[in-house]
Amino acid sequence: MDYFKNISYMLSHIFLMLFIYFFVIHRFSKGKTKAICFTSFFLLTITDIIKLNFFPDSGLCYVLVTLFQIFVTQFTGIIISRTRDTRALFMTLSASNYVIAGSIATSIFHIYTNNAPLSLIGGFFIHAGILVFLYFRIREICLKGYERKLMKSWWELCLIPVFFYCGFSFLSFFPHTLYEQPQNIPGTIIFIITMFVSYVVVLRYLESESNSAGIYWKNLIFESHIKGLEKQYHLVEQSELNLKILRHDMRHYSSMIDSLLAQGEYGQIKKITEHIHEVADDNKVIRYCSNIILNSIMSEMSGRARSFGVEMRCDIILPKKLPVKDYEFASVIANLLENAIIHVKDLKEDKRYVDVKIHCEKDHLLVEIKNPCEKEIIFDPVTGLPRSKKGGYHGLGMQSVSSFSHKIGGNIGCFCEGGIFKILLFAKF
Repeated sequence: MDYFKNISYMLSHIFLMLFIYFFVIHRFSKGKTKAICFTSFFLLTITDIIKLNFFPDSGLCYVLVTLFQIFVTQFTGIIISRTRDTRALFMTLSASNYVIAGSIATSIFHIYTNNAPLSLIGGFFIHAGILVFLYFRIREICLKGYERKLMKSWWELCLIPVFFYCGFSFLSFFPHTLYEQPQNIPGTIIFIITMFVSYVVVLRYLESESNSAGIYWKNLIFESHIKGLEKQYHLVEQSELNLKILRHDMRHYSSMIDSLLAQGEYGQIKKITEHIHEVADDNKVIRYCSNIILNSIMSEMSGRARSFGVEMRCDIILPKKLPVKDYEFASVIANLLENAIIHVKDLKEDKRYVDVKIHCEKDHLLVEIKNPCEKEIIFDPVTGLPRSKKGGYHGLGMQSVSSFSHKIGGNIGCFCEGGIFKILLFAKF
């Protein structure tokens, strides 16, 4: 039995599962996720023992075991991932690259020292060092890109680990190993460095795109906030002017009422008082909630709805200080209301309405938006959210809503029933 190869392969599988565990956002509990990773590690180790010790010279066994291990590795990342798509595939492919770099380092130690225990110790520290470096340098970027889905498809990114893995295989293992051609060692080391630099550059670019998207949405909210404040200011200004006119006319109304009382024209008096009440009501500035940012956003969206002849029926209970970030929450509400208004603005007059329910207490947040829907809505089978008609993926607005829900540990769901589309966001604090 070749103890060096057996232990070296086992080390690789340990760090492979650690990488997948740390760099994939989990669908299941920690205990269940660890159990799945351990089962995969066990399968990989058992198949290596069979390949190395029972059929060491069988090319067919080598190919079959390799294909099986590739399947197990990719399946592990996808099964434990919250989103089973190309993002999970990219992470598991990258895990294989990270591990192969550590395995090559172990082999290089063995070639130069010819000391198996020392080489295994050196390989362990290389594996651990790379994992720690990646954990602190790029894990946050990976998870941020993973959550926000910064790209419509990660297929292009998946090509990076695939080609690097093929390059490592042909340079270090097939058709000749580093043991047979040690002159390839310097080139292999440079190739490893190139791989890590490429990953850092690509992921930094993704982080930059993420920050740009964040700035874009923040600016959009600021713009809506300012427009809302401007509208409120103009409403207050107009109301003050109209009420000033009403106060000026009150003495005339008073004289008319006195005259009508003397004549017993009570019906006419009632009409005058109704007119006064209508003028007062028309000049009442609507206050949706105590939070100034959300109030200004609601004012802006209500004005937009009125411009399309859409009625917004609001049930809003929000404190002055929210348990979530004001601007992020305002962005979510603006996105949801904008989508709802767009969907109903071309419907018949009796169907041009949006029901808005926003309740926020110390221990929970509830957002419910309902609107009539006549067109077919395509839902994503994984997230359950509507897909954008501009492509096969969610629009930026729904991505923002989904990201906010994940950030506050909430649940988001939507469905269409009886011609009514309903989206619900709920979070407990």
